[in-house]
Amino acid sequence: MSREIYIPAFAPGKSPHPSPYISYGIPYPEACVKHVSETFHASRVYILASGALSRNTSDLPSLVSALESKMGKGSVVGIRKGILPHSHYSDILEVVKEAKTANTDILVTLGGGSLTDAAKVITLALANNATTSDELETLYFDSPTLRDPLLPATVPIICIPTALCAGEYNPVADATNDETKHKQSFQHLSIGPRLVILSPELSTTTPMHIWLSTGVRAVDHCVEAICSIASTDEGDANAAEGLRKLVPALLATKQEPGKLEPRMQCLLGAKDAIGCNLMRIPMGASHGIGHQLGPLGVGHGETSCVLMPAVMRFNKSVNSAKQREVLKILWGEVAVEDVLVKRGVEREGADLADVLDAIFRELDLPRSLKEVGVGRDKLPALSQGSLSYRWCKSNPVPLMETEQVMEILKMVVGEQ
Repeated sequence: MSREIYIPAFAPGKSPHPSPYISYGIPYPEACVKHVSETFHASRVYILASGALSRNTSDLPSLVSALESKMGKGSVVGIRKGILPHSHYSDILEVVKEAKTANTDILVTLGGGSLTDAAKVITLALANNATTSDELETLYFDSPTLRDPLLPATVPIICIPTALCAGEYNPVADATNDETKHKQSFQHLSIGPRLVILSPELSTTTPMHIWLSTGVRAVDHCVEAICSIASTDEGDANAAEGLRKLVPALLATKQEPGKLEPRMQCLLGAKDAIGCNLMRIPMGASHGIGHQLGPLGVGHGETSCVLMPAVMRFNKSVNSAKQREVLKILWGEVAVEDVLVKRGVEREGADLADVLDAIFRELDLPRSLKEVGVGRDKLPALSQGSLSYRWCKSNPVPLMETEQVMEILKMVVGEQ
């Protein structure tokens, strides 16, 4: 008989934010029903589900059936099947209207990162009665018209992720204004999801390239945390644990997609990785430039696949010692060593950029801007836009001029 593991995601005091709980070990519909009714005492559930998952699997009907069997028909008061990538205001406002009309008392997300971000903003909008784009513009954290007071969200969120971005663990969300195309950051302690249900079985419905690339995004959290200008011993230990779980498990999942234990290790490793962000360790240019690629239609995970090795090469002159720490962790994993030897990477002399490149190629992930649909003509605007982003400024070699960003981008532009 299966036994549920239900514990805080992070040890007390390890995060400045309230820690969500994690649940795993029993089927996700069973866990969701249990906690909706017994932990949160909710009765009016609104579900935001992945569009692809809704179209291609029976997972959404299974979840609805489980909830209504336990709580009664009509307990699921709304369902949204899919939203646009990067959580657009238009989608958020449609759900706000439906959730408000239905008197929703809990949100459940079934799917990846954009759904999670949308749910966070929805709860903040519901609490502050924001029903238009202009009103949403008064809720993001550095808005010139920020509301005072900004009322805390009261509707709890349960996340059932199908990818490895791990935004489920923090009280921060990005959402995109449809008119201006600007992505804004919404931050409030009250919008952090309260429960994350981990299901390696459900993850098998995720396309392999999304699973692996979002896993690389989690690897990026770990690598840039260790190499950060403000790294800490505690953060380094957390990141090292994430790398030891993630990289071998990603390689194993690539080789045997149906095997569940490596997928579980990926899910737990992604949690460890996001813990570095929750410690407020500043990231570097892989994250900084990567955020500017999002509006060009590049997935978060793919940005790390393309940029991380080049950023490590760019930074090597100032943080080679920290990069060697990452190398020691990676070479210490047998599965990683086997891949590197197979690909002709020598332990002596190879730098971190070479090692990361070999791992990402083994995972068959994109390694150039060309492969993710970004042409050379986009580079000037991309370079200029990156300069204002905080993680470009906190890069070990601070990016202060467009020429510096261009130097990184030219390493990865690809043959065009």
